[in-house]
Amino acid sequence: MRIDTHQHVVPPRYADWMRDKGIRPGGIDLPAWSESSALKFMDGHGIRTGILSLSTPGVYFGDVTEARSWAREINEYCADVVTRRPDRFGFFATLTLPDVEGALAEAAYALDELHADGIVLLANNDGRYLGDPTFAPLLDFLHRRSVAVFVHPGELPAPEVPGIPTFTADFLLDTTRTAISLILSGSMDRYADIKFILAHAGGFVPYIAYRILLTMLNAKNKVQQLWALVDQKHQVPKHLAVLRQFYYDIALSASPAALPSLLEVADPDHITYGSDFPFAPAAAVGFINKQYENYKLSPALRTAIDRGNSETLFPRLKV
Repeated sequence: MRIDTHQHVVPPRYADWMRDKGIRPGGIDLPAWSESSALKFMDGHGIRTGILSLSTPGVYFGDVTEARSWAREINEYCADVVTRRPDRFGFFATLTLPDVEGALAEAAYALDELHADGIVLLANNDGRYLGDPTFAPLLDFLHRRSVAVFVHPGELPAPEVPGIPTFTADFLLDTTRTAISLILSGSMDRYADIKFILAHAGGFVPYIAYRILLTMLNAKNKVQQLWALVDQKHQVPKHLAVLRQFYYDIALSASPAALPSLLEVADPDHITYGSDFPFAPAAAVGFINKQYENYKLSPALRTAIDRGNSETLFPRLKV
């Protein structure tokens, strides 16, 4: 029975707020959600526990007071769901970025009072990615608390392409941008105790791992090391070790095309199961699950992805 680290919640009042604003997250209509519908979905897809998170666009729309109020309401709503069914649900707490002061206060409240399983952060917040120095106080707090941080994409700070929903490709680029931002800013070194979980198999990160390597070398003015990499292939894994610090969920990404890249880059202990329900309807999840179940993995790795790796991240869910 799987632990789903990428399952969303859409509280009724929040849904009304989004509809009043005319927001279609990812370019699609906001899906309906209820505790009972989530349980029905989970029972039909071999999921024991879903760790709930708010998806894009989060709660910040330029009004700090409004964002703080909504973050508190959503976190308390999620905590109530978990209190009723702690075996079936967990939650990542919503914060108020780019409002760092509010984010720090809400993170402390959610972790200490509501016993959140972790934190969800959007990949970009008002156009700023997570390696931005203004977010350093929050990252330092999360590092000192060794928090699991689920990184979910948002809308790119760029115009949409007519006719192409933003979830199709923009979301993947947004996650990729923030991963590179965390690497190049040195945040992965300074805040190494944060357990970052990248949505959707890390976006394009596995596929462009060597481009990221070249960017890292270029940023350090070490392009001359390229010849050494050619002659000493063992140096490549050393330089790419930072990518193995990330965790990656397989939500909507467990395909025969995507899995080989992910398995080449990710630490086997750092891959978790994800569904993306309810933004991904049950039929879509079933289709992707079938690809995943038919892919040749060792029994030990499949067990680790389905449950074991998440049990290590979230010990309270261990059975």
